[in-house]
Order: sequence, then structure tokens, then C-alpha cells
Amino acid sequence: MKTSYCLEVRGDFACFTRPEMKVERVSYDVITPSAARAVFEAILWKPAIRWRILKIEVLRPIRWINLRRNEVGALASPRKDGIEIDEERQQRAGLFLRDVAYRLHADFIMDRDPTQHRGQFPHLSKFSGEETNTPAKFHEMFLRRAEKGQCINQPYLGCREFACDFRLVRPGENGPPAIQESRDLGWMLYDMDFSNPADPKPTFFRAEMKSGVIDLTNAEVRG
Repeated sequence: MKTSYCLEVRGDFACFTRPEMKVERVSYDVITPSAARAVFEAILWKPAIRWRILKIEVLRPIRWINLRRNEVGALASPRKDGIEIDEERQQRAGLFLRDVAYRLHADFIMDRDPTQHRGQFPHLSKFSGEETNTPAKFHEMFLRRAEKGQCINQPYLGCREFACDFRLVRPGENGPPAIQESRDLGWMLYDMDFSNPADPKPTFFRAEMKSGVIDLTNAEVRG
């Protein structure tokens, strides 16, 4: 039987941006699977494994807040001598979530050939211990890091400025119940398809929340 893992995450604000909104940031009603995956990857990322979100539990009522923020309209580049903030500053409004909490369930899939990632990550000249990669090894690594609150980078909820707290939920541990609300959330971003690294494509699924729970085990994903 495949092992699953559970994290409880909380934050003051969140924004899981709808891709169809081109100018202003407007969040989905709940966390997307790709944003949930990023939380697990922030704790343990290895080229040999791929995290898969199984279930999302919404622990707090869905609440909104309008914010206007200053953003930079250019990307930093090694070819540029920095960014002139005053010239690139843009003020944008956004519809964000506030006071959010989720319980995220996931497992990981091991690639049959971890060395195939060498071309995708050329900066990793050597995959330390790739010959001894086993599910048990990564199982222990994740539990140890999650239990201690260790992470590769600070987990966040959609936008990097919206950092979140996380804690490991052990099997059988009781926590706050999911909200007793059901709604059809429509088509939601599932993840990015990197089959062609030069041209990644978004994929979507029909999200239905039943008594505060979104079950992704049998989600129909479309490109």
C-alpha cells in the first residue's frame, strides 16, 4: 500500500491566480493542486521523485480581501544591471484570500530512471546517492524534515510574499474539521505539463468541493 503524507498549512493571505485574468490578480476560491505540490517540494525536493496531491481539505471559511499593491513590471536578468524600481513600478489591484488554512494530502512517485533528469537540471553535475534511491529513504527524509519544520525555501500560498506556516499531521491525529460547505468551483488550474520544457502547457480539472473536501484521486485532467 502506497504511503500518503499530510500537511496542515495556514496563512494570513493567499492568491492562487486565475490564468485568464491578464491585468489584475484574482485568486481561485481555494488552493490549487500545483500550489499545494509546491508546499511539499519546499520541504523535500529531489529529481528522483514527483509529488502528487490526493486531497485538499479546506479548514476555514472562504473569505476575500481587496488589496492594491506595487509590483515590478520587469524581470531581473543577468544581462541587466539591476532594475530601476521607479521606472518599472506598477500599481495593481487584487482580489485575494485571507485567513486561510488547508490540510493537504499527497504521495510521491519515484521515476524509474532518476538519471533522466540530468538534461533537465544541468547545474546538478552529480546526483549524490542516486544508486541508493528508495521510497524508504525519501519517506524518512520527508518525515524528519517536516517534523522539525525544515524546508529548502519558505513555503508560500500562491505568491512568494504570502508565506505560510506548516506542520506535519501524523496518521490518526485529530485536527480541526473541514468546513461544511459544498460548491462547484468550476475549471481550475491543475498543474503545468512540462512534456515540452521549451513550451510548458497548463492543465485543468473540474473542481468540486464536497463538505469542504476536494478529492483529486480520480480527477479528470485536461490540457
